[in-house]
Amino acid sequence: MGEVVALILLAIVLPFGIGAVIGAPYVPVLRRDSRRVLELLDLKPGQTLVDLGSGDGRLLRAAAARGIRCIGYEINPYLVWVSRLVCLRYRRLVTIHTADFWRTKLPPADAVYVFMLDRYMTRLDQKLAHEAIRPLRLVSYAFDIPGRTPTKRTHNTFVYEYKPKKPAPDLKS
Repeated sequence: MGEVVALILLAIVLPFGIGAVIGAPYVPVLRRDSRRVLELLDLKPGQTLVDLGSGDGRLLRAAAARGIRCIGYEINPYLVWVSRLVCLRYRRLVTIHTADFWRTKLPPADAVYVFMLDRYMTRLDQKLAHEAIRPLRLVSYAFDIPGRTPTKRTHNTFVYEYKPKKPAPDLKS
């Protein structure tokens, strides 16, 4: 009986631990912080927001309520399930993937939101600089990108701009 309980606890705790190890622990976004993030991003209806480590879907729901298309990436299957329930009303605007975003090429987007530990911010900066195919804004909650100057900031939020690399010139003869 004790082994069964231990296995059940492991099955519940392990997904939360994996998320904490590869990016950040699960911390719910407060309603006021969701509003501030969306105000900083200034996205219009029809634009796309990607939430890396989308947790319980609160930010996705707040953005979708404004008509913003949302794509969430969350490695914890329990939180994906919660997110899908939280965002059910906006299912036409919200897509949530059970995935490790480090191993996924990000879709075209107008903005990315992340709450990630500082030790991963340089890696994220490189990923976005490499994968941006159109102008992109990153909002990072709590942690800045070392060596990079934000275009906007509040006491706990940093906004960065990414421009796509110019395509190679067309060498037609």
